[in-house]
Amino acid sequence: SAVMIESTLRTETAADQKEIQALVVVAFKQKNEADLVDRLRSAGALTLSIVAERDGVIVGHVAVSPVTIVGREDAKWFGLGPIAVSPDCQRQGIGAALMHKALKETAAIGGQGMVLLGNPAYYARFGFQPSTDFGLPWEKGGGPYFQAVKLGATVTPSGTVKYHAAFDDV
Repeated sequence: SAVMIESTLRTETAADQKEIQALVVVAFKQKNEADLVDRLRSAGALTLSIVAERDGVIVGHVAVSPVTIVGREDAKWFGLGPIAVSPDCQRQGIGAALMHKALKETAAIGGQGMVLLGNPAYYARFGFQPSTDFGLPWEKGGGPYFQAVKLGATVTPSGTVKYHAAFDDV
C-alpha cells in the first residue's frame, strides 16, 4: 500500500495565488475553474480558500463561497468548489482532507449547510445527498450531481439555490 505522505492544510496567503491558479489549471486541464477562483477572490466572495502543501509545494486547493437560497436570503449556506489536487498527488487522501477541513471551517464560521456539484458516489462519504432531498434544487438542474449536506442542527430552508455571479462565466 502507498505511504501517506503528510501534507499541511492552511488558509491561502497572497503569495500563494499564482501557485493556486497554476495547480487548478493543471488539475482541470483548462483555465475556467482557475479563473473562477480569481473572480471569487476579486469579488470578496472567496469565503474560504484552503491549500494542501507538501514540501513547500501546493498540491491541493479548495474554494468555498456563499450561495443564495431564493426567498431565504437569511440562510447561511455555502458552495464548495472548485476542489483540485495535483494529478501526481491524487488518490492519496488530499482531496478528502481538504473536504473535511472545508466542512469543519464552514461550520465554524456559522455555515448552516453546503452544496456542491460532483459525483454522488464520491461525496456521499462526506454526508452529501441529492439537494432535492432537502427541497434545495439548483437553478441549473444538476439532478443527483447537485448535492447538499447540513452543518449543525438548524432547520434546512427550502428554495432554489444560486451560486455567486462569478460562476456565471464558467
